[in-house]
Amino acid sequence: MPAPTYKLELLTPAQRELEEIAHVYLELAGADSARNITGQIFDSLERLQTYPLSGSLPRDRWLREAGYRLVISGKFVAAYRLLGDTVFVYHIAHGASDYPTLMKDHSHA
Repeated sequence: MPAPTYKLELLTPAQRELEEIAHVYLELAGADSARNITGQIFDSLERLQTYPLSGSLPRDRWLREAGYRLVISGKFVAAYRLLGDTVFVYHIAHGASDYPTLMKDHSHA
């Protein structure tokens, strides 16, 4: 795998959401499960440091026009934008949630 050339920054909402996901898995299935799911999500995000445009374009027109892309990791989806040499991760949500609305509600974050 080529060396990372882009920075990865999880913004505060995404950090909180990742912590909440870990907490839920810790309560439901234990520490190993929590480590596994958060590790899987983080591995998916780290790939963006080398391949920042590898995420899919959102179906939602507003998100697409605002320059967001999505990375799917298991049951979760992370919304991010590439700005300059940095990949900014805005939100991490369950794929079954209404994440386009979540993004629009928090677009000023």
